[in-house]
Amino acid sequence: MAVVAGVDYGTLSVRVSVVDSERGRLGSGVADYPLNRRRDDPDYATQSHADHMRALVEAMGKALASAKAPGETIEAIAVDTTGSSVIPVDENLEPIDDYYLWCDHRAWREAALITETAHRTGLPAIQWCGGVYSSEWGFSKLLHWLRHNPGKRGRFFTALEHCDMAAATLCGIRDPLQAPRSICAMGHKWLWNDSLGGLPPEEFLVEVDPLLKGVRERLAGRYATSDCIAGGLSGEWASRLGLRAGIPIPVGAFDAHWDAIGAGVQAGDVVNVVGTSTCIMAIAPSASLIPGVCGVVPGSVHPSMAGIEAGLSATGDIFDAIARRAGTTVAALSEGLDAYRAGQTGLLRLTWDNGDRTVLVNPELGGVTFGWTLMHTAQDELFAAIEGTAFHTRVIFDRMAGHGVPIRRVINGGGVPQKNEVLNRVYANVLNKPVLVPETEVTSLGSAIFAFLAAGTFHSVEEAQHRLCPKYRVIEPQAEAAAVYEELYPAWRSTYFGLGRKTAEPVAMGGVLPLLRRIAKEAHNRNDAATDVA
Repeated sequence: MAVVAGVDYGTLSVRVSVVDSERGRLGSGVADYPLNRRRDDPDYATQSHADHMRALVEAMGKALASAKAPGETIEAIAVDTTGSSVIPVDENLEPIDDYYLWCDHRAWREAALITETAHRTGLPAIQWCGGVYSSEWGFSKLLHWLRHNPGKRGRFFTALEHCDMAAATLCGIRDPLQAPRSICAMGHKWLWNDSLGGLPPEEFLVEVDPLLKGVRERLAGRYATSDCIAGGLSGEWASRLGLRAGIPIPVGAFDAHWDAIGAGVQAGDVVNVVGTSTCIMAIAPSASLIPGVCGVVPGSVHPSMAGIEAGLSATGDIFDAIARRAGTTVAALSEGLDAYRAGQTGLLRLTWDNGDRTVLVNPELGGVTFGWTLMHTAQDELFAAIEGTAFHTRVIFDRMAGHGVPIRRVINGGGVPQKNEVLNRVYANVLNKPVLVPETEVTSLGSAIFAFLAAGTFHSVEEAQHRLCPKYRVIEPQAEAAAVYEELYPAWRSTYFGLGRKTAEPVAMGGVLPLLRRIAKEAHNRNDAATDVA
């Protein structure tokens, strides 16, 4: 028997779970930290390293108390974070500025420049991240910071992903060149590819912008998968956290990738990690290129398999925004939503409220809703947004399946599916596949699994999953609803590609609104007929 701590940094809070190798989760604690936004710049999103570490101390204390576990019994600690969340540091690994959080899209111009330069110069690595570099990723964020902070450049030594900065801090590492570098983070967000020699060549980076001169060399470190050890917990942080000094800390990773492990992902599965955004994760024995998909990186999810990442830039954030505009909460707005039928709102929602992560990779897009009438409500919009995120997910599944990724099981992981049964039902009907939902929450379970590997408790990911991952409840598609969505999907798909690409061929839109109205009327007629029978 062993006990470990799994740490999961999300967009607004950190969760620490204390997990027993035989009894499972013993207790957990959560602590919040601010997300810095600017009303005059919707692309702006930053967070403080000091806030993150303060919250970790608070959450660890709560978790140990909840689990009734003395800190000295913890045998390892593992940390996953959001990403690409990038922080510039000096030669002593001290932050120079706040993190550019994953949802900070200010670097869209830099991302477009990197994409253009990569294709013009024939950089092979661009193909492994779907052919388009994103404003959510490392080099674009770093270049934006360098361009807009000339007074701080003199102190700049390198930049780290949050998962690597957290691990280095806990280990007491002060030399940036000795910091762990997560292959998960660097492979998906920094164009790192082992088969291509690692990071892009210096000449390419200088061609993008001379400000990047010398950055490649200073992005050195110990590149590794998460079955490797970043170091031992330092005395300083052992004291702050109430744990033993020296316990092992594995190389970190992104939250969605470890959430997929906690959800029990196997080859042939696709895991929708649905939270503020959606990360769509899959693993496969070998890697192949998938256009428009965020990345295919060996070892990024499972250390021995290729990790495939795609996703939506906003999901839960869209639901929250709809509720906020209506002066209520998502929970209150969802009351009665289970009575809605497929297509009954007459709305077609393109969920680009925070841009498009996959497959268009375009942060300049904004949310679009077709079919408004004077009678529509915020609840109607919420249901249409759930349908829209499901249609977007189906577009991504189609792209993955078209490039050799088998989709035998769909698992809805993350926090939202645990409390939103309507979403699970809509996804099953839109995808026309059974959707598996873990019976208990899996957030931070993946980090606990890698902590157990670091402690030597389990010898493989599969052994740990077999012992720790929860069972599933299955939501089967409903034939009538699936048929409605099968009729709506071509209209949603053609609108998605027609409006989302500057170079798109003209799309015939004249049939969209009549289709929405007809399907809505048919749904209401079925509701009326069901009421009459009752």
